[in-house]
Amino acid sequence: MLPALSIFSIVCYLLACGLLARPLFGPATSAPAAWQRPALGVATLAVLAHAGVLLGMHRGALDLHFFAALSLVACVVSALTLLVNLSRPVAALGVAVFPLSALLLAVDSFLAPPTMPVAMDWQIKLHVTVALVAFSLLSIAAVLAIGLAVQDRGLRHRQFGPWLRALPPLTLTEMLLFRLIAAGFALLTLTLVTGALFVGNLFGQHLVHKTVLSIVAWLVFGVLLYGRWKHGWRGRRAVNLTLIGMAVLVLAFFGSKFVLELILHRPVPQL
Repeated sequence: MLPALSIFSIVCYLLACGLLARPLFGPATSAPAAWQRPALGVATLAVLAHAGVLLGMHRGALDLHFFAALSLVACVVSALTLLVNLSRPVAALGVAVFPLSALLLAVDSFLAPPTMPVAMDWQIKLHVTVALVAFSLLSIAAVLAIGLAVQDRGLRHRQFGPWLRALPPLTLTEMLLFRLIAAGFALLTLTLVTGALFVGNLFGQHLVHKTVLSIVAWLVFGVLLYGRWKHGWRGRRAVNLTLIGMAVLVLAFFGSKFVLELILHRPVPQL
């Protein structure tokens, strides 16, 4: 049952990506908006099936082993991408997010070794949930930042292709980017606070590197938001700082987890 559901979700992710990407490679008269509704409908089926796989494979619990955590993050990012597209149709987000979600689900379902979820009390579950949503929002912001860079470059060189028409106007794209960063920053702040309150032994649980890198990422995003508010930062500076902050956050959440679990074989319960 679960393998079939995984395959169904993967096919739906790829089909949704194809529907969103088709107008982007078509003639200039193509209308990306005409393909978005069916694409988002198919993607919704993919996310629901993905969630069903996670519940079935990991016994309805938060399994934060490396590949399971990647698949969980992919599911949440895809779900948030659907929500973002309801208010600001941004086809480029789905084109980037959905194939990656399909890949991570395939790895977790068919290639990763079986794992057993680690028991957690409600405080740690709260910490993990907030961290998961923060990471997902900032991941979408990073994808949008790449789209913003492409959009800015196209406008500078007067290359008005389908990729530019798939994105909202530049000012609206920037507005959406900073809204996502602000929401992600707020939740990342709450993540650090709940971590300080609920995680008892940073050294014993091998969380020092994760915590330090998370604080560095928090500082990068904080500087970016301050610069936006105080000095009106935008364009390349905003894109670069967003991608730097996200790269540090990826190292914090998954770099240390990769080393601890797959190289040193020391599983860590927290995300």
